[in-house]
Order: sequence, then structure tokens, then C-alpha cells
Amino acid sequence: MIPTLSQKSPFRVALVLIATAVELLFSTGAASAGPLRAGVAKVDISSPDAGPPNGPMYAKALVLTDGTTTAVIATVDAVAIGQIGTIRNDYLATVRAQLQKELKIPPLNVAINASHCHGIVCADVAERTVQAVREAAKNLVPVSVGVAKGSEDRVQENRRLKLKSGREADVRHAYSLPPDEEIAAVGPIDPQIGVLRLDRKDGRTLAVVYNFACHPIQGVPNGRNTADMTGFASQVIEDSLGDGAIALFVQGCGGDINPIRYKDVAGPRDAETLGNLLGLSTMKAVRQAKPGENGTLKVINEPLALPRADFAERIDLLEKQQLKLLASLQGTSLNLKTFLPLVMRYKVDSEFPSYYSHRYLHDRKLGRDDLDRLDAENRRNMEQYIRNIHTMEELTRVQTNLALLKMHQAQNIAAGKRTLDVEVVGMRIGEFVLVTFPGELTVEIGLNLKKRSPYPMTFIAGYTNGYIYYAPTTEQLLNPGAAQEDSDTLVAPEWQPLFEAKAEEVLRRLGA
Repeated sequence: MIPTLSQKSPFRVALVLIATAVELLFSTGAASAGPLRAGVAKVDISSPDAGPPNGPMYAKALVLTDGTTTAVIATVDAVAIGQIGTIRNDYLATVRAQLQKELKIPPLNVAINASHCHGIVCADVAERTVQAVREAAKNLVPVSVGVAKGSEDRVQENRRLKLKSGREADVRHAYSLPPDEEIAAVGPIDPQIGVLRLDRKDGRTLAVVYNFACHPIQGVPNGRNTADMTGFASQVIEDSLGDGAIALFVQGCGGDINPIRYKDVAGPRDAETLGNLLGLSTMKAVRQAKPGENGTLKVINEPLALPRADFAERIDLLEKQQLKLLASLQGTSLNLKTFLPLVMRYKVDSEFPSYYSHRYLHDRKLGRDDLDRLDAENRRNMEQYIRNIHTMEELTRVQTNLALLKMHQAQNIAAGKRTLDVEVVGMRIGEFVLVTFPGELTVEIGLNLKKRSPYPMTFIAGYTNGYIYYAPTTEQLLNPGAAQEDSDTLVAPEWQPLFEAKAEEVLRRLGA
């Protein structure tokens, strides 16, 4: 019941009237859907304790409602929704509970995606995320919907390396790469950019949601806190559109996708260049997404129980491999100080490395082989030294990934059950269809689902509504080598068909 003027002050009455109106607007019990309305806002979430940021990190919120259904797409420039980084594990529940309390938005209609940039966010990121949604909900306007696909293949590369031995490795700063001669092939990328464009009725763009698959972990030359390449891309989009338009980046299936030239040591890594390319390519798609419909709004949130992995056998195999590698190390008379000048000398002149050619020819004419014998000994020592280096590099890969397997084995045992509960969210906004998952999906899973979907404008997002570490394919989890994606994970190989079946079910229901 709304209080009368005699019961409350005019200010109090105004607050109650606003709250009542918001509750009626966001009620899911309305008789029928009406025209689609949307509001958008962003709030700075950069950590003040991390020093001056290179550029702001944001929590951004898009609120959509048709009078019957209300949905929220929120994005945060952070590494993950819980588990790792500075966002706490209670973040999602806290944000949802506050939105339900204040705005009557159903918790399961809230999808929050982390860009997976490795920036540091503020301690009160939950409160600021709620603030962004609150501000977006205050500014709902009728919108038209446009959808398009763009493409960008210059900024990313698959980081999994298929070796000639049949094993796989990956490209990380945590360890060295295998020798070039051992690498046979690399995996695929997904260059597709999925774009949702929402325009006000006067034609000005209100918001752009864009989905793309790549780890935004390039960094900036000054080393400051940053939203990385996707932060720069969003700025390009917002500056290009003007009129207060906000760009929300939704991370795709980027689990095994790195920024291009991620291991470059010839110059400082600079995410701005890559972000500008991604932003401009997204803008091409935005221009193609001509809003011409009011748009259907539908949200499905389905629980899914996934099998937890038992890594005992893999841990045992890697420990045995570790011991075997250690045993293969052999001594040489060289150390780094003597090896480096020798290897340079023998690369410059492989035929006469120890002196000028005339001395070799003179000694050989006299039947002497002192220099030839010296060269043979040096070559044996250098070859063994190089073998030791490669062995030590492989040891770093084994030890790093072995530690991940042990950590996740302990987590799975401590969980006290053999399954892991996650959310699979399906969202349809006009012809824009999005399916989400809380893990770091590798790119082939996204490609599979897009191919199988009955909707041409289907896009897949990982890193959403929680974080369960990497979610690689079944084949990748059976990798006899050691890559981060198949070691930094909680799930058993059987998880992939279960998720893909659930995702396909959600996709079918979005069309019902």
C-alpha cells in the first residue's frame, strides 16, 4: 500500500512511489510482453591501491525489460568472477541479492561476465557493480535492436602447440617454449565478433554488446593497471559512437587464445595497438547492425552438474616424467660463461671456428689434428649443454603444470562430492543469441556450438557467473603432455558432451 501524504513527508512519498514503480516495471508476472526498453551505465572499478591506472577499468551494466521479463548483462574488467584475482567468491551472490532486494530483478536473470584482463579492481567492486545496474535501471528508454557479425584475425593466436611427438604444449610466460623443430602445428582461432546494437528511437546508439575470444593479457609499456586490449577496444567504440553510448565487452571462448606475439622480447608489449584494431573491426560490424526491430527478450538459466576430475594417475605419470628428465641431465665442462662465446664462434664459422683457415690447412698438411680434435670436443660439449637446456625447459613446464594438477586434485577431494555445479545461461535479445558458461572455454567448443545452433547469430561466452578455471575439450584433457588448459582445471574429460548437450537444449528452448 502506498502511504498517504498525511502519513509521510513529501520526500518519503516520492521515494516510495519510485520504488513501487520500479517493482511494477520489473515484475515478471506481467500479463504480456511489451516494447523492449533498455538502460546502460558504467562505474569505475580501478583499484586505488594499485597505483594510477593506465586507463580506467569499469563495471558496465545493460538492463533490458519488456514488462514481463527483465534481464541484466553486466561486464567487469577483471580476471574472473571469484576464485582468482581480487573479486571475492561471494561477489555474484552479493550483487544478485542486492539487485533482487532493490530492483526486484530475478537473480537468475543476471549474467555477469569478466573480460579476463589481469587488472586489479577495487575492494568494493560488488557495490559498484550494483551501482552500475541501479543507474542503468533508472534510465530505461525504448530501443530498437540490431545484430551483426564482424571479423578480426590480426590480434590473436591459438597458444596450444601440437608437437611432432603427439603431445601438446602451450605458450605462456611461466615457462619456455619447446624447440621450433619439435612443433608441428597450432590450433584454430575464432575471428568472429558478435555484435548487439541497441538504438534509442531517435537513432542514437545507446549500447553495443560485443563478443570476441581472446585473452586480454598483453599489458601496456608503462606496466600500469589496465583493462588491456578490450578496454582500449571499448574506448574506440564509445568514442566513435558518441552520444553517451556504452560498449560492453563479453569474453568468448578464449581459454587457449593469446594476443598475437605474446612472447615477443624485442619491444614492450602494448595492448593499445591490438585494442584499436579490435575496436575498429567491431565498429564495422556495428555499422552493419541496422536496428529495425523492437526485439524478443528471453532468459533461460539452467543448472548443470559436471564430473570432477581425478588427477591421481596424471600426477603419478608427470612425477615419473620429472624423475626421468632429471636423470637425463649430464655434465659438461661448459658453463654459461664459456658456452655463449663458443656457440657464437661455431655459428659464425662452422668449418674453421677456432682460428683462421690457413692454420687448419697448415696443420693438416703437416699431419696434425689439434684444432680438429678441439672442435670435436667443443661440439660434443655444446650439444650436451643444449640438450641440458631443453631438458631444463621441459622440466619447468612439467613442474608448473604438475603443481596445478596437485592443487586442483586437492580442491576436488576437499569438495566432498564428485560433481561440480555450474550455471548455463541462454539469453535472446531479438536475433542476438548468447549462451554462457563459468569456465575458460577453449575455442573449439565455441566453434562447435555456433555450428550446431539453429540461429545464425549465436555467440558463446565463458567467464560468466562464476569461475571454475579452464574448461578444455575432452581431447585436450587427454593430452599426454602438459599444457595449462588441461592442468589448470577441475573437470573430467566427460564434461564437454554434457555441457554441449545442455547448451543445445537451452538454444532450442530460446526459440520456443
